[in-house]
Amino acid sequence: MLYFSPMSIRFGTSGWRALFADEFTFDNVRKLTHVISGHIKENLEFGFFSPEYGQHAGAGMTSQPPLVVIGYDTRFFSEEFAREAAEVFAAGGIRVFLASSETPTPALAWAVIEHKAVGGVVITASHNPAQYNGCKWTPYWGGPAIPAVTEDIERRLALLSQHAIRTMPYEKAIRDGWIVRMDMRGPYFKKLRGLLDLKRIKSAKLKIGVDPLYGAARRYLKPFLEEAGAQVMSLHEDRDVLFGGRSSEPSPEVLGDLIGLVKSKKLDLGLSCDGDADRFGILDAGGVWIPPNDVLALALHHLVANRGLKGGVARSLMTSHFVDAVAKSHGLRVRETPVGFKYIGDLLRGGGFLLGGEESGGLSIAGHVPEKDGPLACLLMAELVAFEGKPLAKVREQLHKKHGEFHNVRVNFHLENLLFARELNDRLKLKPPTTLGGSSVWRIDETDGFKFVLKDGRWLGLRLSGTEPVVRLYAEAFSKKDMDVLVGEGKKMIFGRNGGKK
Repeated sequence: MLYFSPMSIRFGTSGWRALFADEFTFDNVRKLTHVISGHIKENLEFGFFSPEYGQHAGAGMTSQPPLVVIGYDTRFFSEEFAREAAEVFAAGGIRVFLASSETPTPALAWAVIEHKAVGGVVITASHNPAQYNGCKWTPYWGGPAIPAVTEDIERRLALLSQHAIRTMPYEKAIRDGWIVRMDMRGPYFKKLRGLLDLKRIKSAKLKIGVDPLYGAARRYLKPFLEEAGAQVMSLHEDRDVLFGGRSSEPSPEVLGDLIGLVKSKKLDLGLSCDGDADRFGILDAGGVWIPPNDVLALALHHLVANRGLKGGVARSLMTSHFVDAVAKSHGLRVRETPVGFKYIGDLLRGGGFLLGGEESGGLSIAGHVPEKDGPLACLLMAELVAFEGKPLAKVREQLHKKHGEFHNVRVNFHLENLLFARELNDRLKLKPPTTLGGSSVWRIDETDGFKFVLKDGRWLGLRLSGTEPVVRLYAEAFSKKDMDVLVGEGKKMIFGRNGGKK
């Protein structure tokens, strides 16, 4: 069978995402899979895969056809899109391990490493609204594709133009062994067991509420916690391709049902993940929301103080400096990266870093996949409570007493058009502020947007979207009052003296 597709595809900070029936179509999934096949074959030919992956070592020296792992989330038709991608790989002489059920992105990432695959595909739009779907390409190292990889794939897409795309019928591919259906939960659970102290969690007899938000964590988070000896109550575990009519991103606005459950049943924790389970959402006893920035600081404290681990910290540019304060108290270095976990993952896989995280709810640790892992973050918080025998808020309070309080916020503002956004960018480059909130601007970082760091440690960040007229404002200070002042300063920079609207 032959298909033709002329559409353009672009990778964002974490894969390609697009609207159903507009750009996200079977034709475009075939097209993308076809060029990924070409990317794989050329890299194999020139020996660009790591020697640690035996069958892929050496230029042109492969003992068997290359292997790709494919997973998918709970969105509309995700399994069908995954199957279509598998048929294209099979036609191109690439073997496929295809997930037998929906699979979290971190479980897929571990499957890539576990099976020594050249890479993996996840059909997902992560936390985007239900009318979107997408595709993530995970190279052989089990983490997000770095720019050099995605740029090569985009270049191949641009050159493709009306190219005939061949597929192998699914039944034939199964019969001939090109596609093998596989459970990816077992190996992932085994990996998690090696990263966590399950005996400590079991002895704590924790009562935990879980909300997978109808996403890929629905067959992962609760079963693992129950295996670890926790008493678990769950919500929204059935498959709903519309995510209950809400966002699939775990936030206080979305987790109202879980907050109510934790309060009414007097649970120790409430744990949640987004649609593909690479992001986390944490509630403390009493239904208290613990922001991702605080979770990173708590996780680092736990890994060092309770588990006795050491190593550096990698965090994104707009992530709180709270984790820096905890790291400094233990003599650990901190590396700041552009926004996007691919940059953090690149540091994690290089070694020397204990924890990597970002303010949008991404976390991973040394010895694991260099990819965001929502279930792992949730389990680390359960392990922390088990070790210290007190609510997360109490542990955070102790850290605040030692390091000071960190108040931070992220706000999205919609601009009139992309031209206005470009004008704002030019204006900030030509005439950046020298003072903010009554303090001198000590440093300006333009690695990814603009980060204005004040002499007293407060900071204000502005990051413009490259594809839509949206600017994200980040602010951090040591009191809510000072944080609000910085937000006001940022709004004036964006909209002028009269402020603006969200």
